[in-house]
Amino acid sequence: MTDYVLIHGAWWGSWCWSRVRDLLAAEGHRVFAPTLTGLADRSHNLTRDVGLDTHITDVVNLIRWEDLRDIVLVGHSYGGVIARHVADRVPDRIGSLVYLDAFVPDDGKALFDYHPDGGKSLRELAAAHGDGWKVPPPPASFFGIRAADAEWVARQCTAHPLSTLETPAHLSGDCDRIPAIGYIHARDSGDLFARFYARAGERDWWQDELACGHGVMLNMPNELTALLLRHDAP
Repeated sequence: MTDYVLIHGAWWGSWCWSRVRDLLAAEGHRVFAPTLTGLADRSHNLTRDVGLDTHITDVVNLIRWEDLRDIVLVGHSYGGVIARHVADRVPDRIGSLVYLDAFVPDDGKALFDYHPDGGKSLRELAAAHGDGWKVPPPPASFFGIRAADAEWVARQCTAHPLSTLETPAHLSGDCDRIPAIGYIHARDSGDLFARFYARAGERDWWQDELACGHGVMLNMPNELTALLLRHDAP
């Protein structure tokens, strides 16, 4: 039995992992898919004080209080930023780290440093419709999901705290010394995440691709689960 910790991306919540969670559980594994503070079912906790460190601590505390060890840690999209910091803080608890079409920031770099316009469009959206500190969710089509899921995803998305996207990474480097690290790229998600996939190869991490858009866990849950099971141990 393996313990999986699955971290969702911006505007989403634990709900996005429901299909993969059920598939992993059916194979006898334990799955933890926390919703980060202020999002989805925890949207009532969203305040100006919720920042990047809040989300990192959400996951670190889950791992510590559940006494999880040798876990497979998976971060999707913005969740890659969180997974990278979690791996840096509790590397002894993690057996495998998987970036799923995710941002993988270098020390000192914020997510917006990798954004196509440096975050300008999202800052403007926050200024116009989020009191200057929270970013309303974009249309469901933004996430590269199947049309059949669009209405559901639109209904589930909630505002995301802007500061989490602006805060530079603070890393010691322990995150890159996890026994097994890999990157799964959604082939149809465009150039934004292709750079991180290429960098994974330069770092000698294992690599895989799936022929779908960015919302991999919704588009291809069976194929994604198979990849996670294949790489569940160092």
